[in-house]
Amino acid sequence: MRIIEHFGSLQGEGLKIGQPTYFIRSAGCNLHCAWCDTGFSWDYNAGTEMDLDDIVALTEDYDDVCFTGGEPMEQPDAPELLRKLIAKGKTVVLETNGSKFLGDVPKSDKIIISMDIKCPASGMSDRMCLENLPLLSSKDQLKFVISDRVDLDFAEKFVSEHEIKATIIFSPVGGLDLQTLAEEVVSKKLKVRVLPQLHKIIWGNRPGV
Repeated sequence: MRIIEHFGSLQGEGLKIGQPTYFIRSAGCNLHCAWCDTGFSWDYNAGTEMDLDDIVALTEDYDDVCFTGGEPMEQPDAPELLRKLIAKGKTVVLETNGSKFLGDVPKSDKIIISMDIKCPASGMSDRMCLENLPLLSSKDQLKFVISDRVDLDFAEKFVSEHEIKATIIFSPVGGLDLQTLAEEVVSKKLKVRVLPQLHKIIWGNRPGV
C-alpha cells in the first residue's frame, strides 16, 4: 500500500475528537474538492510503498487508528489492512470521501465509517455513492463540510430527504469559523453536531498533525 504519511496525534474531527490516535494517510484521491486541505495526497505515486504488516506495526502504542487519504478505498488492499488492524484490537476510523462503494469494508463494531457528503462548493456533490447510506449505522458518522448558505441549504435538504442512522456532523470549511454555522443550526433546531477541526486550533494548517 502506498502511504503518504503516518504519525501519532489527536483526532481532530468527529465522534473521536480529542482522542490520541495513530494516523495512516494513503496516496491518491479520485475527487479534487475545491477547498481540500490535503491536496498533497491526491498523487497516486506519492509517498512510500509499505507492507501491510509494517503499517500495522506502526500503530502498536495506540488503541485508536485513523485510516485516511486521499481516498483510502482507492487502495485495493484497504479491506485487508482494516481486517489486520481490528485483529490487533484497534478501533479504526475510516475516513472516506463518499464516492466509493463501501460494501467491501469489513463488518465490525471496531470500524467507524466517517463518510462525507460533498456539498456544492466542493465541486464534487454529483459524485456521491448514495448506496452507502444504508450501510451506515449508529456507530458511524456522516460529515458535511459547509462553505456558504448554498451548502447549508443543500445539507439541510439532504438530511431531511434521506434516512440516516449515523451521527450527522456539520463542519465549516477550514474547520475554525464556527459561529455562523453554529447559530444557523441552533436557530433551525437541526439534529446535527457542529464540530471544529481541533488539530488546526492547536497546530495550524500543516501536515503531520
